[in-house]
Amino acid sequence: MYVIFASCRVQPEHLDRFLESMLDDARGSVLDEPGCLRFDVVQDQIDPTRVCLYEIYRDRAAFEAHLQAPHFRRWSETVKDWYAEPMQVYHCTTVFLTEDARGAR
Repeated sequence: MYVIFASCRVQPEHLDRFLESMLDDARGSVLDEPGCLRFDVVQDQIDPTRVCLYEIYRDRAAFEAHLQAPHFRRWSETVKDWYAEPMQVYHCTTVFLTEDARGAR
């Protein structure tokens, strides 16, 4: 499996619209992409402008397909100017997954 962990800070005045757009991308990913097994969006309790993503794909090809999906392109274009700092993206390999992630789709 192929995992993406990403962390970003959003300009406070754009946070609500960023989250709305992010949820559109997340929902599109899990509903429309057979290779997307999980797409979690989490928000820091201390700094709500910090948003993290945890995405699991069957393989690198499924992730590459995600980057071409209409919902991803829409999200990327919508939020491109709303970051307070560059997004940090980590490309990972799974070491251990809980049963619900292994059994997805």
